[in-house]
Amino acid sequence: MSGHLETMSGPPGQKPDNAASPGAAPAVIPGLVWAFRIHPDGTADELDVAHSLDEQHDGWLWLHFNLADTRSRIWLAEAPGLPDQARAALLGSDRHQQLHTTDRCIYGVIADMVRDLSQITDQVGYLRFAMTERRMITARSEALHATDNARKKLRQGHRLRNVAALFEVVIDQVADAIDLATDAIGTELDEIEDRIVSGRKFEDRNRLGKLRRNAVRLHRQLLGLRSLFHRLERDGANAMSEDMDWHVPRLVQRLDWLDHEVVATRDRARLLQDEVVAKVAEESNRLLKTLTVIGTLLMPPTLITSFFGMNTKDMPFNDVENGTLWAAMLVVSGSLATYLWFRWLSKARD
Repeated sequence: MSGHLETMSGPPGQKPDNAASPGAAPAVIPGLVWAFRIHPDGTADELDVAHSLDEQHDGWLWLHFNLADTRSRIWLAEAPGLPDQARAALLGSDRHQQLHTTDRCIYGVIADMVRDLSQITDQVGYLRFAMTERRMITARSEALHATDNARKKLRQGHRLRNVAALFEVVIDQVADAIDLATDAIGTELDEIEDRIVSGRKFEDRNRLGKLRRNAVRLHRQLLGLRSLFHRLERDGANAMSEDMDWHVPRLVQRLDWLDHEVVATRDRARLLQDEVVAKVAEESNRLLKTLTVIGTLLMPPTLITSFFGMNTKDMPFNDVENGTLWAAMLVVSGSLATYLWFRWLSKARD
């Protein structure tokens, strides 16, 4: 994933936040998954999405949309108070993380973990957002971990000082998901390492490869997110109004620390994978050496038995009493001579 940050001024003719949508505005905003009204004291009230939302109030709104609903796309295409670039980001299909700032709006795309009904999955989804001083709009195609947990925190009474504070909560939840995934990978690597150190066989190399791929994916996700906030800290902080200011250094510090943990886990998985491959190669070489020795020791007996198996006259021991015993002794002697010869070669090489 690649990060991108752009600082620009709002386009001419941009609608104010409290402007009405072009044409007849629907009584109910379609495609809403949930909506919150945050009051000046930071408290949040969850709104009934089945009823129309009154935007004439003293606080600000968080509107979360399901992009799988075609009606939500129609509404977002005409969403009031947003520049055209922000609407395009909300409705786009970009699969790389990005963050843009204007003098009145911050918008972009961030990666997050997809969740099912009970837990986080390994699948990566994308949260599209646009925020002004009086509104945060988020949209996704799959259920995501960060926004769902942010919703739970607001339900539990978490207070928000401004719109940017909500985005901080979302980013913190993204970081928490990556942290949990990293811990889970580390726990499995501990079990694999214990098995390898204790000398027990570890045959599920595909599992170790999957853990390494997951660590690499987490690192790429964090790399893009870190890049966004590093650039925001360096170039974009002055473009934001005081009402939309956030604690960028704190987020940067946490993402940097988390990336160090992910990189360490990735490198550990690679080292364990290399060690397992080396042990498998060592075992294969040992078996191959054993087979080579056995094959070499059987070569003289094979040659001797092949000789005595020829249907010709005047074969040795043909008329000798106990000829079979003498032939067997000759076979054993051939193998023993070959073994002693190899031992002599080994000592001479040393």
